[in-house]
Amino acid sequence: MTRATLIFAALLALALPLSLLAGRVWLDPATTPNAALILADLRLPRALLAVVVGAGLGASGAAMQGYLRNPLADPGLFGIAPGAALGAVAALWFGYAAAPFLLPLFALVGAGGAMALLAAIAGRTGGIALFTLAGLMVASLAGALTALAISLAPNAFAMSEIVMWLNGALTDRSWREVWLAAPLVALGVVLLWRSGRALDALTLGEPVARSLGVDTRRLLWLLIAGIGLTVGASVAVAGIIGFVGLIVPHLVRPLTDRRPSQLIVPSALAGALLVLVADSVVRILPLVTELRLGIALSLLGAPFFLWLLLRLRRGLA
Repeated sequence: MTRATLIFAALLALALPLSLLAGRVWLDPATTPNAALILADLRLPRALLAVVVGAGLGASGAAMQGYLRNPLADPGLFGIAPGAALGAVAALWFGYAAAPFLLPLFALVGAGGAMALLAAIAGRTGGIALFTLAGLMVASLAGALTALAISLAPNAFAMSEIVMWLNGALTDRSWREVWLAAPLVALGVVLLWRSGRALDALTLGEPVARSLGVDTRRLLWLLIAGIGLTVGASVAVAGIIGFVGLIVPHLVRPLTDRRPSQLIVPSALAGALLVLVADSVVRILPLVTELRLGIALSLLGAPFFLWLLLRLRRGLA
């Protein structure tokens, strides 16, 4: 177990119980009426879902940056998150969201469709350039179809629901979403972790990686499946929560030897910590309505992205 893994695991173990007490009304288990019920049915599933979503997004961001060898890469570039969002928007558009599991099911189908399209375009060669361009194309197509669905919404209520869901949040989530997302994200993280050694070899270049016995096509399929499961399941239960996959690897990298294989598990833990803390903060803020988690992380991620761009520019100057 690496130093980064121990640090973020310890921080997560400290933050999780504290997040259960945080909110507009701070919970005192000794004096608050129905404290056990509030903890078991409201705050614990929300906190665990934040951990699950953050872990999936953090691990996928680390794997993507390792594969593309680009510190600005983010899981949304693959088109998996926009595809999942398109599926959820379709459920809202047709009025299926009220039925249990249908909105997450539509989101997972959207993620699966984006994965299949990405694999059909880039799966034969496994080239990084083609993979990146295919991801951009899938993301652009899904974004355009989502915008079309919003503009053709059958009524104002459906449009409002679509826009609010796309902003991303963990409000009013229950154990149902936890049991849905947790197994899929766990499987996705395992697949990404198994790709770690191949990603290490890929840092030397594709020809060298092939000479070391790396099957680049198999690696591509592992990444498509792993990122599709982690990002698709996260979007299915929480909506669009951006920048986690971009921010987290940069926080973890100085604590490791910078090999991709050493980033995936610590990034999963750091992503879980980031989303958990951010969700606790939005519950505490004294606003009229709760700030959406996706908006809060975008307000944090956009300046971070700008800082990365400026740092890269100075490095190239």
